[in-house]
This record gives sequence, C-alpha cells and structure tokens, in this order.
Amino acid sequence: MDVIYKRIDDEFLDPLQFRADSVLGCPGIVNAARAGMVTIANAVGNGVADDKLVYTYVPDLIRYYLGEDPIIANVDTYRLEDAPAREEVLDRLDELVVKPVDGSGGKGLVIGPDATRAELDTLRAKILEDPRGWIAQPVLQLSTVPTMSGGQFSPRHVDLRPFAVNDGEDVWVLPGGLTRVAMKEGSLIVNSSQGGGSKDTWVVDGEVRAPGEGAAPPERPVAVRERTSVWPIETNWQDKQSEQQQQ
Repeated sequence: MDVIYKRIDDEFLDPLQFRADSVLGCPGIVNAARAGMVTIANAVGNGVADDKLVYTYVPDLIRYYLGEDPIIANVDTYRLEDAPAREEVLDRLDELVVKPVDGSGGKGLVIGPDATRAELDTLRAKILEDPRGWIAQPVLQLSTVPTMSGGQFSPRHVDLRPFAVNDGEDVWVLPGGLTRVAMKEGSLIVNSSQGGGSKDTWVVDGEVRAPGEGAAPPERPVAVRERTSVWPIETNWQDKQSEQQQQ
C-alpha cells in the first residue's frame, strides 16, 4: 500500500500519537508516513483550512496569488459576522441553508424550507450568540439520478466530487469521481456520515471538442455509468467517532 486517504479526524488516526483510546485508527501509521513508507494523501493537519468560512475567501485568494479570476463562481455565501448579511439572513432563515463553519459531514446544518419553527428559533439564537460560527447559502437543487430502492427505481439527489492530483506544479482532474447520493427520497443530505450512500461514476470514453467547431460527434460519445453502492463500514466508523467525541 503506497497511498492512504483518511476518512477520520486527525485525533483518531493513530492511538500511538494522538488519542490513546481511539479504536478507529491504525497504530504506527504516523511513523510509517514519517519514514516515507506510505503517503497520507490528505496529510495530518490539512484540516486547518477546512473551514466553511475560508470558502468565502477562495475567489479573493485566487486573484491575489494567481492574478486571475476564478473560472467557476462560488455559491453565494453570507458571512454572518457581517452585520448587513446577518440581518438579511435572519429575515430569510426559512429560505436558506445555514451551516456551522467548523462542521463536517453535514452535522449541524439547517435547511430552512424543511425546518420547523422551533428549529429556526433555536438556530436564530445560536447565530446571535456566535455570528462568526455560521454561514448561509441559498438552497441548491441538486441533480437526481434513478436509484434502485425497495425493489423499484425512484429519483435520489446526488452531487459529484471529482478527484484532482497536484504534484506541486500542475493539477490533473481525473476522469470520473465520487457521486454521493441521498438515500431518502427528496432529501438533499448526501453526506455518508448522515446516512448518504455513493455511486461510482465512470467516464468510459469520449472526446472533447471546442464549441462551434462543427465537427461530427465522436463515434463513441462520453458515457457515464453508475453502480449503486453504500458505505456501511465508513458509516459505522463515523458513528463510533461521534460516540467517542461525545464522551
């Protein structure tokens, strides 16, 4: 094994280095990485920038460090530490998605249109108590795909997480990626730790042509094949991790 992609928090990764009571990690993995025997793709400590508030500054970071505008715009995001933005969000809580900036795996987010009045009132109090701890975004209507459930096909919301490889100079986006799928019909929660599943997404073949070239379509156009699968093992890990964190 050459490369590991970790799906647990750093503190649970190696009981010899971090939490001694962790049953989730692999004893000795940190020293193995130090010795160059294995690479941890998302290295220990990379979560320092995994803060939803940082997301709002990414376009400015691109302009500052790269001297260019981002190709794809961010989702409109309100920083609730900003008084005018906070006032607007508090007036529209039932229309927006509100997320804790340090949350992960869909924990703590509130989808306004699906929330009860009591849930919105509780959320309002939390925002007023700690405005910097929250962001808000419009509700995005995720795409749906046919999914076999209960012996029949029905639509489920999905999102696609591409994989990019960076060698320090260039970045390659791999063909295909991870399609996360909501297991409940109508739900927008696709996070595996909140009960979501996954579909493997493969780009089988294809050819990219610039718009307006007028060329005939390729004989073998791009095809996307999806195979339904779930992550019971990962979900159990997440559940165990939550139990330990609560303790």
